[in-house]
Amino acid sequence: MEMPAPAKPYGACIDAGSISRKNTASAPYFCKEAFMAKMSIQERIERTLNNSTAKVFVRKEFDKFGSYDQVGRVLRSMMAKGLLVKAGYGIYVKAKKSSVTGNNVPAIPLEQIGREALSKLGVKTDAGDAAKAYRDGRTTQMPMSAALNVGNSRVTRKIGFGGKTIRYER
Repeated sequence: MEMPAPAKPYGACIDAGSISRKNTASAPYFCKEAFMAKMSIQERIERTLNNSTAKVFVRKEFDKFGSYDQVGRVLRSMMAKGLLVKAGYGIYVKAKKSSVTGNNVPAIPLEQIGREALSKLGVKTDAGDAAKAYRDGRTTQMPMSAALNVGNSRVTRKIGFGGKTIRYER
């Protein structure tokens, strides 16, 4: 009488060749590695960017994909490809081609970049005084520069692109 084969430990992968399509009941668990090649860090980050509705990303969102240096190399290569632009230390924005110059520019306005980035960093923001006055109809002058009211938060981070930066008001 033959002895049955010892059971595989929980979490062990089953060889893909040993499973037929007709009889999958003999395999109680599967392992993705047996059927699918692993994606590279670059592919995983690109997939995350494509599936995300967000336009602004903070570097710590990509920490789960690899080491600091690996993620940095991938982000630099994505900037070179034109998928991202850098808006500050650890702040990246989805890019689009400029219709005027053909260079890569952020896909959203600078003020929105600042609002989204600071909210991801845990800072509550509001529109600056000049923008509030224009929005409420108290003045007809449009604000010339992007300004955000950060309340009592102490923000020293420089957020900007192409020579324009965001001013912070208290």
